[in-house]
Amino acid sequence: MSSAISLNVGIARSAGAGNADADGGKRVLLAEPRGYCAGVDRAVETVEKTLEKHGAPIYVRKEIVHNRHVVETLRERGVVFVDETDEVPEGAVVVFSAHGVSPAVHESAAARNLHTIDATCPLVTKVHQEAKRFARDDYDILLIGHEGHEEVEGTAGEAPDHVQLVDGPDAVDRVSVRDESKVIWLSQTTLSVDETMETVQRLRARFPGLQDPPSDDICYATQNRQVAVKAMAPECDLVIVVGSRNSSNSVRLVEVALGAGAKAAHLVDFAREVDQAWLDGVRTIGITSGASVPEILVRGVLDMLAEHGYSDVQPVTTANETLVFALPRELRTTRP
Repeated sequence: MSSAISLNVGIARSAGAGNADADGGKRVLLAEPRGYCAGVDRAVETVEKTLEKHGAPIYVRKEIVHNRHVVETLRERGVVFVDETDEVPEGAVVVFSAHGVSPAVHESAAARNLHTIDATCPLVTKVHQEAKRFARDDYDILLIGHEGHEEVEGTAGEAPDHVQLVDGPDAVDRVSVRDESKVIWLSQTTLSVDETMETVQRLRARFPGLQDPPSDDICYATQNRQVAVKAMAPECDLVIVVGSRNSSNSVRLVEVALGAGAKAAHLVDFAREVDQAWLDGVRTIGITSGASVPEILVRGVLDMLAEHGYSDVQPVTTANETLVFALPRELRTTRP
């Protein structure tokens, strides 16, 4: 889990910044934590272990995590990505992605006699359990999230008759409830903390009895990455977020950087996507990556920036993460 103590948020020029001065004061602020979270690490390892156990091909419903490099690498190793279970041959092995699926997807897989392995992030599973619990108690559940996102579809599918999607603050006026004393909000785990709380505030203004979830739904890793970006953004002429465009938490990091004072911020999958024009007149560049991004992609950006004189790299550390999730039971190594 993450530490509550700010560890190294001082971002004054380091003692060894002589090289940076030689390069006109160029430096990189490197956000820590960044990259893989425990849920993504578990999901990717789940697919790798499934390949080892069953051999190629194996099937994955949707993208295992929202990252182009990860998906392309696994595809090269024999993973077949499908949109729905009816594309999987009967009796084959299928892995459900980290974003979770609805009960209807489980039923569809069972009807095709598929061998399912569930790589849903345990933090997403927690939100599913909350949705089922409050549906049993006949609450109206206001699910804050982005329409069409796989996680939202999975959570809403747990209690479709009780869940209403609230896609941002501007959607609040369209919400209606049956009993204002039995209303609760839940959220997609990868949202911007600030935007989510703005939506909650607007909901509470309409429904003063709105209840909070039993525990924070926004993923610890999402929050930690946003906090680190906020710490460095005011010092940055440019923030580069490594991540894919269909990664909600990566997109949010760009928004958070700009909101926290960065002069510019861009999202890239690979170092080759960095536009050299972005570097014109830039002295301080902040680097971070979304929760589904392997570190090799960040290193590629750092290497490219070093070639342009940004060789002074200073960490901005706001938390330590030590949380690890166990693999699905059928993939765990049994001890002798």
